[in-house]
Amino acid sequence: MDILIERACGLDVHKKSITACVMTPEGKEIKTFRTHTVFLLDLI
Repeated sequence: MDILIERACGLDVHKKSITACVMTPEGKEIKTFRTHTVFLLDLI
């Protein structure tokens, strides 16, 4: 199967947490953040 998209990302948003996933040819990274403002600033 041919690779159509080399890099992708996504967010799974819930009331108490947000999970971010980034997939690249080198692998994938998944992090979960609490939704309090202090923790959301880590997303940027």
